[in-house]
Amino acid sequence: MLRRFTILSLLFLVGLTLGLAGPWIWWLDREAGSRFAERQWTQNSRVYARPLELYQGLAISPEDLLVELNAAGLRSGDPAQPGRFRHSGSAFDIHLPAFLHSDGPEPAARINLHLEQGTVQALNSNNGSSLVRVPPAELGALLPLDDNDRTLIALADFPPLLVTGIQAVEDRSFNHHHGIDPRGMLRAAWANLRHGQVVQGGSTITQQLVKNLFLTPDRSLVRKINEAIMAISLERRYGKAAILEAYLNEVYLGQDGPRAIHGFGRASEHYFGLPVQALAPEQIAMLVGMARGASWYHPARNPERALARRDRVLDIFLETGLIDPATHADSRARPLDLNIQRGRQGQRYGEFLDLVARQLRRDYRERDLSGTGLRIHTTLSPAAQQRAEQSLANGLAQVEREPGELQGAIILLEPSSGEIRALVGDRQPGRRGFNRALDARRQVGSVIKPFVYLIALAQPERFHLATTLQDEPISIPVSGQPAWQPRNYDGQSHGPVPLMDALALSYNQATVALGQELGLSGLFRLLRQLGVEPGSAPHPSAFLGALDMTPLQVAQLYQPLAAEGYSTPLRAINQVTDARGQALARYPMRMRPIRDREALALLDYALRHAVTDGTARSLSWRLPDDIGARGKTGTTNDRRDAWFVGYTQDWLGVVWTGRDDNAPAGISGSATALPVWAELFAGLPVNPGQRSWPEGIEWYWIDWPSPLLASESCANAKALPFIADSQPGLYSPCMNAQAEPATRRSRWRRN
Repeated sequence: MLRRFTILSLLFLVGLTLGLAGPWIWWLDREAGSRFAERQWTQNSRVYARPLELYQGLAISPEDLLVELNAAGLRSGDPAQPGRFRHSGSAFDIHLPAFLHSDGPEPAARINLHLEQGTVQALNSNNGSSLVRVPPAELGALLPLDDNDRTLIALADFPPLLVTGIQAVEDRSFNHHHGIDPRGMLRAAWANLRHGQVVQGGSTITQQLVKNLFLTPDRSLVRKINEAIMAISLERRYGKAAILEAYLNEVYLGQDGPRAIHGFGRASEHYFGLPVQALAPEQIAMLVGMARGASWYHPARNPERALARRDRVLDIFLETGLIDPATHADSRARPLDLNIQRGRQGQRYGEFLDLVARQLRRDYRERDLSGTGLRIHTTLSPAAQQRAEQSLANGLAQVEREPGELQGAIILLEPSSGEIRALVGDRQPGRRGFNRALDARRQVGSVIKPFVYLIALAQPERFHLATTLQDEPISIPVSGQPAWQPRNYDGQSHGPVPLMDALALSYNQATVALGQELGLSGLFRLLRQLGVEPGSAPHPSAFLGALDMTPLQVAQLYQPLAAEGYSTPLRAINQVTDARGQALARYPMRMRPIRDREALALLDYALRHAVTDGTARSLSWRLPDDIGARGKTGTTNDRRDAWFVGYTQDWLGVVWTGRDDNAPAGISGSATALPVWAELFAGLPVNPGQRSWPEGIEWYWIDWPSPLLASESCANAKALPFIADSQPGLYSPCMNAQAEPATRRSRWRRN
């Protein structure tokens, strides 16, 4: 009886267990399959700098090339490895890793180049290409949806050693079991028992994936049972390749501040600054070793422990035939050699990323930007950005009366394309907060004057560069207010002055008199045509820059001046692609020729005169060479704001300095903003080539400063450009002694 009772009781318990467990097993099986199929990993949208193109004849200094290489994640070392370079003086041996550019994949390349006098004199690559691109620096991530950070990689794109190595270390029977490996569990238990500690894990890769995706990290028996059931379910429903790819993209490999690093793709970028395809065997071994415990084997916090674990993984690679003895010995002899990229440089380039985000929000929904892994290819140059940051910090420190008193902003762009190469919104790089380059609306002062003179020069029947203006006291009635009486910066009146001098020497009274003759509505209309809204309450003080604008808006105004009459919206983005490199949107250059290009050419000549003989003449000794700069200083009332806007063939730079509280700062455009601009441009690669002239420009000798035709032999003769048929009609007395007709002797050349 007892025996029968015992048997029946056991059968009852088995039946009860199966009756209760059956539905639970069915539910776990369904959950594992459906949740794996429906999983949608979020990928932060990545922002990249423009890729540096290297070719013979490129103007670049060794210092800037080093900045670009380091920003791209390359490290000094043995160039036999991808992502490493060696340089000696001006000679560079560089092993560029493969990278997915905006227009397609770029294969790895080994190049040798030689720099001389700031120019690439020779370039040789192993693939015979005469032009190679450095992988663009990753600037940051936009709008993360959660605290998980990953770079999704297809299984076929992982290095073969990583794919086979993770199996050799974590699950050698991966291709043979069905989700759980009883032999592996027993083997791990025996190894742990012999060593008196956990030295081996019994979970398969599939079980680890289930734990990461679906379960909590607790170590209870129930969780282990659930893990086993769900692992078997995944193996029954999905192939080994899908499971392995998911594991390689999901495994936890540490923290980047508040964000968890998931997957080998992102871990490679974080710890080494390299795409996973460019990893060396010892780097792969370190990451594989971290899969056992990312915190325990963290290479920065626990370097000795991480090194020992890496070497053990290399031993396993050798034991399983994945690497040969020579590779094993060489890899074991190398240091960890970390190049940790914290926060994807988001702090460093935060102000530029602010502009990128604003431009993107015009075209995308926020959830599209934050979760789908867009790749945003921008226009920023890391080398130019670093020079701009240093120039602003150095320049302000040299002129302020108290430390930290002054602030500033810089916009640097290529005028021909409108592409912004550097943007600085704070004197302290990386400090997040108020972005002065985009949001500091300050009075622009005299940098507005060239547009008053442009309106005049666009009326050649009335004005030319030698037209006489009256710089004398002026009083303008203003409705409901006292009469406005502008004064010159030096407190003096200068009487009759040529138009070109009035601009170059920034005479306020002459400018206001000219503006009154032209009309304020024309100035506002021109500013709007150039892409900047000046406001809706016109006051004659606008002729002297009593208009609030941001540095970015000032740069937009000057872009067509620097681009020889072609206007284009300033842009920080070139292209947006999806996670696999397929183009979603392009931001093409939209060049629009503006009217009055001949007048623009005359204005350009006058701004060159401002640099050689006007308020910006100190550039002649602040710059090591004559780079053909044009520019205009600007200083506002009570010396609150100081501006300098200058350009060359290749660059347009806007510098603003002042106090955040808008209090008088004792600064000026020529003494404060201009030196910052000069330090920046002294280090940029500049082409001092000649600017072209429109067909409608003719040159005549003038008896300067009078608006009278002269000949070259006259004592005060000065050659000036004129719009065709707008030259003066009267001749200087010095012409009376000339034997040839005045009209032939006065004309110098015609373009």
